[in-house]
Amino acid sequence: MPASLTPPSDIALNLALSLIAASVAPVLLLDGDLSIVAASQSFLEAFDVSPGDIPGARLADLGDGEWHVPQLWSSLVAATSGGAAIRSFEMDLNARHGVRRLILDVQRLDHGNAGRMRLLLSIQDVTDVRAKERQNSELIREKAMLVQEVQHRTANSLQIIASVLMQGMRTAGSDDSCAHLRSCAHLRDAHQRVLSVAAVQHQLARSELGDVELRGYITDLCRSIGDSMIRDHDQITLGVTVDDSVASSGRSVSIGLIVTELVINALKHAFPGDREGRIDVEYGARGQGWVLTVRDDGVGMPSDPTTARPGLGTGIVQALAGQLGAVITRTDAAPGACISIVCATPSSHGAE
Repeated sequence: MPASLTPPSDIALNLALSLIAASVAPVLLLDGDLSIVAASQSFLEAFDVSPGDIPGARLADLGDGEWHVPQLWSSLVAATSGGAAIRSFEMDLNARHGVRRLILDVQRLDHGNAGRMRLLLSIQDVTDVRAKERQNSELIREKAMLVQEVQHRTANSLQIIASVLMQGMRTAGSDDSCAHLRSCAHLRDAHQRVLSVAAVQHQLARSELGDVELRGYITDLCRSIGDSMIRDHDQITLGVTVDDSVASSGRSVSIGLIVTELVINALKHAFPGDREGRIDVEYGARGQGWVLTVRDDGVGMPSDPTTARPGLGTGIVQALAGQLGAVITRTDAAPGACISIVCATPSSHGAE
C-alpha cells in the first residue's frame, strides 16, 4: 500500500513504536486485551525481562507474576473500556530483587477503531526516592525527640535553679539591714525571672515542633504561673481568653515570655497587701495581625509615671515586642491597668 494510503491508525502505531523504542524511561504499549505490543529497552533492563518474553505476553504473565496486581489490573481494564486515564498510580512491585515502589501513568490511544485501541503505560521507579523520604522523616522525628528532650531537661534545670534561689532567700536569716533587703529583692527578682523562662520551656516541652496552638499553650502557661505565684486563688484569679490562632514555635516563645513577664508584673504590683483582684490575658487575631492584652483591676498605674522606674521585666517585654514588630500600649483600665501588644501585619511576625 502506498505510504500516502497508509491508514492513520497504522501511522499512529508506527509513531508509538518509534517513541517507545527511543524512550529512556520504562514504557509499554498494550493492546485491548492487555497483551504487550511493544516494550522499551529501558523496561526490559529495569525489570529483568528478556526480549523473547515480550511478543504476545500479557502484562500479568511477566516475570513470576509480580505484575498481576488486582488494583492495577482493574484500572487497566477500566481504561480499555473507555475509562479515564490513570495518573500517578503508585504501587509496590514484589520483584525478584526486592520490593520496588513504582508510579504508573496510563494513557488510552484510541483512533476510532475499537479493535486497534492501545494503552500506553509509562513507569517511574521511585524506590530510592521513597527510601530517602522515609530516612529524612525518621531523622526529623529523631531530631524532634531530641529537641523535646532538651526542652524538658532545660525546664527541669530552671526549676532546680529557681528552688536554689528560693532556698537562698529562706536561709538568709532575719537580717533587716538595707544591704540584706536589697540582696533578697535581687534574689526574688532572679527567682521570678527563672520561673518565667521555666514556665515557657515547660509548655514548649509538651508541644509538638512546628506551629503551636496558642489557646492551650497560653492557658497552660498562665496556669503554671498561677500555681507557682498565687497563694490564694480565691483572692487573686487569673483568666485566659484566646482564639484559634496558631504560631510558629519561635514566635510562641516570644509571646509566652511576654505573657509571663506581664502577669508576673501584675501579681507583684497590682495587688499590694491583701487586696483582691483579677488578671485577664487575652489573645486574638486582628485583621492580618494580632493583639495580646494583659489587664488587671488592681491599684492602677502611678499617678506620676515619671516616678516609676522601668524594671528588668519591662526591658524584656520591650525587646521581645521589638523582635515581633509589635507596638506596646499602656492605658488606665479604671480600675487597674491594661497593657496591649499590637502586631499589625503578618510580615511583622519576627522571632520566627
